[in-house]
Amino acid sequence: MTAQRQAATQSMINWLADEHELGRKPSKIEIAGEFDLHNMHYYIFKYKKTMLGKWLLGVCGGYDHPSDTEHCGHVFSEMQPYDPATAEQESIKIVEMIREYWMKQAAAIEAEQAQDDETESQNDSSGIFNGFVLLNSSECDLEQIKSNLLKDWNIVYPSGEDERESREHEGILVFDMDGFTLAVSFVDAPVPDGEAEHYAQGNYLWPEGADVVKTHVAQIILAVFTRTGSPLDSGKMYVKLAASCLKLPNAVGLYSSGTVFEPEMFLRMAEIIKSDDDFPLLNLVHFGLVRTESGLNGYTYGLKPFGKEEIEILDSQADPADLREFLMDISSYVVEQNVTLRNGETIGFTAEQKLPITRSEGVYVNGESLKIGF
Repeated sequence: MTAQRQAATQSMINWLADEHELGRKPSKIEIAGEFDLHNMHYYIFKYKKTMLGKWLLGVCGGYDHPSDTEHCGHVFSEMQPYDPATAEQESIKIVEMIREYWMKQAAAIEAEQAQDDETESQNDSSGIFNGFVLLNSSECDLEQIKSNLLKDWNIVYPSGEDERESREHEGILVFDMDGFTLAVSFVDAPVPDGEAEHYAQGNYLWPEGADVVKTHVAQIILAVFTRTGSPLDSGKMYVKLAASCLKLPNAVGLYSSGTVFEPEMFLRMAEIIKSDDDFPLLNLVHFGLVRTESGLNGYTYGLKPFGKEEIEILDSQADPADLREFLMDISSYVVEQNVTLRNGETIGFTAEQKLPITRSEGVYVNGESLKIGF
């Protein structure tokens, strides 16, 4: 038996032995098959609760490479009877169920791209926030995250009688709270293709960010989905969840909203929720600045989860600080007052100021954006 097969078997045994699952080691367990899904390798198990009991189905994975002995956290069993004819199909269903929470974001993006009306597609994804906490070691202390949620935000992870409202397995937390679903998933691998390092370079508030981000070797995928709450409250809940994860000693950054946030700055900005219940816009929307020969360009990244269109200002002659402040003021107005800017209208903060609004293909953001002359 290979090291990976041995590790998968032990992980399946440990999962079953948890007090919230089988509560003890299975009487008998065997690897009954293997399959590949989403470029990862999985093992199908059949096991017995008791020596004379019937075979039950379990699954463990996924593994990126044949030499890996650490799975990505997809270990589960619904304790349904094992049927060799349907075992692989049922195992795939189990894996997809685990991945369902954070895959909703990808589904929302695909839905946006499939629709001609950009505004309608943005409304479809409103209230969904996700990001990636970057870790410089292959460790994820879920108990510390739960402790931080309780201590800093008075968010109690459901337990005991509330277990039906939560799901916890190796490296995964999923639970419902105040009209939202919160999901945490540890992945023992860096964000692929240097994506996080690339976006860290664009954070002008953290010059050394790209070098720090290069040290990350693992990640925590975060997601908050609104069920009955508003997009604004969903955003606040996401900030609380992200802040609780960023307090882990091995957290080096948060890849979210088209940039990588420096942990200490993110935590400081999140404190405004505690002090006077202000809205943490700077934790949720990135204000990009790009200098070209024609002038200074600015853009937002993060308005779509609120059901709003991203904003761009092109070839401005304004100072960087003034342009950033203007983008912040406009975004705050749009998000907190739930204002919809429309193509062909004007906007201004004084009676005399009438800045034109046009919609066209984005220059620094995907899809269409609203251009404001400033």
